[in-house]
Amino acid sequence: MIDARHRNTALLVAGCFFMEMLDGTIVTTAAPRIGESLHVPPTSIGLVITAYLLTLAVLIPASGWLARRYGMRRVFLSAIAIFTLASLGCAFSRDLTVLVIMRVLQGVGGAMMVPVGRTVVLSRTEKSDLMRVISYIVWPGLIAPVLAPIAGALITTYASWPWLFGINIPLGIVAFAVAWRLIDAEESANPPGLDWLGLVLTCTGLGGLTYAAHLIADTGSGWVPIVVLGGASIVLLAFATVHLFRAEHPLLTLTLLRVQTFRQSMLGSFLYWFTVAAGPFLLPLLFQSVFGWSAVKSGLIVLFIFVGNVGIKPTTTPLLNRFGFRTVLITSTIGLAASMIALGFTTNRTPLVLIILLTLASGVFRSIALTAYNTVALGDVPNERMREANTLAATTTQLASGLAVAGATVALRVGDLIAGGTLRIAYLVAFVLVALFALGATVQATRMDPQAGSALRKQPAKAR
Repeated sequence: MIDARHRNTALLVAGCFFMEMLDGTIVTTAAPRIGESLHVPPTSIGLVITAYLLTLAVLIPASGWLARRYGMRRVFLSAIAIFTLASLGCAFSRDLTVLVIMRVLQGVGGAMMVPVGRTVVLSRTEKSDLMRVISYIVWPGLIAPVLAPIAGALITTYASWPWLFGINIPLGIVAFAVAWRLIDAEESANPPGLDWLGLVLTCTGLGGLTYAAHLIADTGSGWVPIVVLGGASIVLLAFATVHLFRAEHPLLTLTLLRVQTFRQSMLGSFLYWFTVAAGPFLLPLLFQSVFGWSAVKSGLIVLFIFVGNVGIKPTTTPLLNRFGFRTVLITSTIGLAASMIALGFTTNRTPLVLIILLTLASGVFRSIALTAYNTVALGDVPNERMREANTLAATTTQLASGLAVAGATVALRVGDLIAGGTLRIAYLVAFVLVALFALGATVQATRMDPQAGSALRKQPAKAR
């Protein structure tokens, strides 16, 4: 049974997740204004985004060890404080170097804040309540990338760019006060020493791969550094994988991938997150670059993804209980792919109602599938290994969402080459390529046991 304290803690972590995800993308639409204010080219502001995502990617694996060593309450409160103070530093930054340093500090706070917060909640959740608790935590991560474009546009139009970060200050203060009251102190454990080799290999590999993705997104970068950095990062991650499987006390517990439902969910959700995160990036570009819509109108249409996310929430758990995880995942992954392809075929002559319905549908499918993935992934994981599973899941999610925007940019480049400079066709190709990742998740879902997650579902009374 989920009591009020447990539910409120889950909602607190959800709010922190929202802040973290929002800060990953809100800067994009404000890049020209920030560049003008700091007297640097707008393209240089890409480093502000990359520094944040890079820090998140490389430090999330260490969050599990820190929580064991110093206690979840202490680490979670420290993470909120670091994130909030770094946001204040971003707001007061007056040159690019200081802003990048503050963004790195934000990433340090974010890398600990959400994974540790999730562990606080999930470690105290019964298997029968896992589906409901996961749904509380997941939806803010779906909303933030959708709200970010219009939020960034409105803030920079009617206020000033420092408020992009200033809005985190009151939110962070409230989150810290609520966490202080809700989260109980615990005895700090005496875990084995930190896996330094795993930390160096994993963090360097993830960092290099994330930065290579940024270089791909930067049209001014040559292919030689991208290939060299990307290739070296893959080699490092290969060595890291071998080490993590063999180490007695690894940084990331990859042996959890031997749990079939966890392994299948990690692969499927990685592919699905790629499409989920790329959609809110491509849609505003399509609406503005091809349809000629204003930034505000484009942002308002994209908000219907949010409407779909929230509107379907009350029925997500009943759907999973009624049809099972495998069936729901197959349907949702196909549905998202179909809606993305259909949006790629739209033009400025397509009825606005149809575009809204397609956008709404994509939000519905996103919400259902990600709740299913996050729930079934942990269904067969023993309670004593929930902390390690949560750290690995958080790393996988962050890596997928961090690479998605760069992947969408690459898809646009490929589309441009195929279309021979015809912008409309280039976007169609990009939407189709991005949708293929969701179809890859469909293939993975078909391989899932039809009974996967049965212990998490509430069966009809007559079946008891």
